[in-house]
Amino acid sequence: MKNKLQQFKQDILRQLGEVVDISLLQELEKKYLGRKGELTLLLKDIGNLPAEEKKAVGKLANGIRAEIQAKLAAVKQRLGVSQADKFFDATLPGEKIKAGHLHPLTQVQRELEKIFTSMGFMVLDGPELESDYYNFEALNIPAHHPARDLQDTFYIDHKNQRGEYDLVMRTHTSSVQVRAMERYGAPLRCAVLGKIYRQEATDQRHEHTFYQIEGLMVDKDVSAANLMAVLQTMFVRLFGPGVKIRLRPGYFSFVEPGVEVEMSCLLCQGKGCPVCKQTGWVEMLGAGLVHPNVLRFGGIDPKIYSGFAFGTGIERLAMMKYGIDDIRLFHSGDLHFLQQF
Repeated sequence: MKNKLQQFKQDILRQLGEVVDISLLQELEKKYLGRKGELTLLLKDIGNLPAEEKKAVGKLANGIRAEIQAKLAAVKQRLGVSQADKFFDATLPGEKIKAGHLHPLTQVQRELEKIFTSMGFMVLDGPELESDYYNFEALNIPAHHPARDLQDTFYIDHKNQRGEYDLVMRTHTSSVQVRAMERYGAPLRCAVLGKIYRQEATDQRHEHTFYQIEGLMVDKDVSAANLMAVLQTMFVRLFGPGVKIRLRPGYFSFVEPGVEVEMSCLLCQGKGCPVCKQTGWVEMLGAGLVHPNVLRFGGIDPKIYSGFAFGTGIERLAMMKYGIDDIRLFHSGDLHFLQQF
């Protein structure tokens, strides 16, 4: 053991004497004196020696380690590693830390908020864990209504006194419509942005968790012309003056009449692709004039006031804006995708 220690000392001191740069010095320090270094492991073996040898070998080992550490400190000083006694300019710039950036959905959401606040709309929020009443009943969708079959809902394991499931993960931001009318009355202009949940299979165009924007305006003499003016402003501000939209009849239980608004597909320039189902047009949102029953649920007299409402997925808007052909990319956590924005 003594001979082995002496040989180690000679090898290490020789190599330290030949060091010409800091990186090599660090490698040698790790190789011999690191937690799993060769000298460190050798010193641990001293504990396995017989008692009569342990004391003498241990004294020799401590002396060798101290000599090597002294040599190591001398080499560090020679290479300029130790700067404790030298001037340090604290005003010098440090290492640049790469800053993060906003998620593309957040960017679109903030742009939408600016668009609607510029038109006099309030920006509201609502609970994601919603009651069956606000999510369905108050939107003219009672329990027996066939429209419930159109939305695959995440029901929460909680029942009311009648034994009915009465809590859901909201299926649309439309659930805030009646909440807003109850709180603010009429006239009213609001935009609701937030996360919603649907129990459905995912593909290029569908996700089980995504974001929506809901627009609601209630006042005297509100007509479809007001709806078209607001929608046209939103689309032009988001996609530019060349964007084309068209309306076709659609059914939504909380509006009457209802329309579906389509936009020319910006991904394929109207030629047809999987996102637009090869039609050249993408269904962007559902809209219409607020159903009188919904106004009544909100405590507003439909004989005096009328209104319009619309809703769409923020992911869908972002896909058209940034040329993204798969909705699943937004929530994939893929930095290669997110760093493009």
